[in-house]
Amino acid sequence: MKWTDHSDKTLLQRSFLFGITGIVLCTLSLLNTYFQVVAAPMGPLNGVGFALQLVGLSLAVLVIRKRKLAPEIKEKAKKMILVLGVGLLFFILTL
Repeated sequence: MKWTDHSDKTLLQRSFLFGITGIVLCTLSLLNTYFQVVAAPMGPLNGVGFALQLVGLSLAVLVIRKRKLAPEIKEKAKKMILVLGVGLLFFILTL
């Protein structure tokens, strides 16, 4: 089943889950870099966090590009794009 076949609410829910998981992984990587809780390389964890945020961002963009979209779904997608974009920019600049 293709991603475009899913409903708008399902895509936004998956976008949120991918995005929040990516933000949590990047936050864990950032905290471990400063506090040295675990002596392990944080590059792969940071990369997975970036990838998950990008997937969440692309799903939100996919929702907003659909035609005949309800106004509340469109507003949620816009907020999701804003939050994930700012989060991604923040974690990129903290490298």
